[in-house]
Amino acid sequence: MAARNLTMETVFVLLGFSDYPELQIPLFLVFLVMYIISVLGNLGMLAIIKINPRFHTPMYFFLSHLSFVDFCCSSIVIPKMLENLAMANQRISYSSCMLQFFLFCTAVVTESFLLAVMAYDRFVAIRNPLLYTVVMSQRLCALLVAGSYLWGMFGPLVLLCYALQLNFSGCHVINHFFCEYTALLAVSSSDVHIPHLVLFGFTTFNEVSTLLIILTSYVFIFVTILKIPFASGRRKAFSTCASHLTAITIFHGTILSLYCVPNSKNSQQTIKVASVFYAIVNSMLNPLIYSLRNKDAKDAFWKFIDTKVLSP
Repeated sequence: MAARNLTMETVFVLLGFSDYPELQIPLFLVFLVMYIISVLGNLGMLAIIKINPRFHTPMYFFLSHLSFVDFCCSSIVIPKMLENLAMANQRISYSSCMLQFFLFCTAVVTESFLLAVMAYDRFVAIRNPLLYTVVMSQRLCALLVAGSYLWGMFGPLVLLCYALQLNFSGCHVINHFFCEYTALLAVSSSDVHIPHLVLFGFTTFNEVSTLLIILTSYVFIFVTILKIPFASGRRKAFSTCASHLTAITIFHGTILSLYCVPNSKNSQQTIKVASVFYAIVNSMLNPLIYSLRNKDAKDAFWKFIDTKVLSP
């Protein structure tokens, strides 16, 4: 009972970017603007896809869920980070920290599998355009999205169970701007060998499996595109994949870069910067990437602004 009460009194301090006190206000303003862009972009994308029947296709069905996950991803991390930048109190309770870790990890894993699903969707659309809506039926689309969410919750739930068994007491300083799993393990007084192995196995499986699906899909896509006899047809086919390739490069490139960071005190700032990209920048850029390179999305956006916002 005493151990239980001790755990419930545990408090974490998110160090964040407090090493640079002169940058607190500029960072607050930058992250606030990024969060506003992320929220407006992702919710706007959801609204446009929902109200416009032209976007009721498998590709935009997956894109709507990607926008929802991106909105969740930024909303899980940024509000607390803005609070810490604006206020001297950088504390977060034990339960809030564990919840933040679980929700954020769920969002990231779900997004990685949604991107893989979208690669398969592009493969079907280019390989069999006439049978696209038949192959990518509503049932299959729903199953693929449901599978992404379920696996996105299962893995983090296993990690959370290990985290809940760790010993924490008193106040611990987490050298990060949110409750990231390895940062939590670093401040625990328990043996964290097994949790580290589970984390490595889980992240390696996710990266290898999703990248294998993506690479396989795009190999077949490029082979199919090269067989198209007309240059205009090849450009049109490639343009449908350009936004997705950009999103994949940013997301997986950032995560893979974390594997290359050595485990040292000097690497903590590098890890924080990389985390900013996959936690914040990626969520902000995705709606911009998919809308700016899509004429239909741009037209629908301005029509939505004209009819819903500017009209009396």
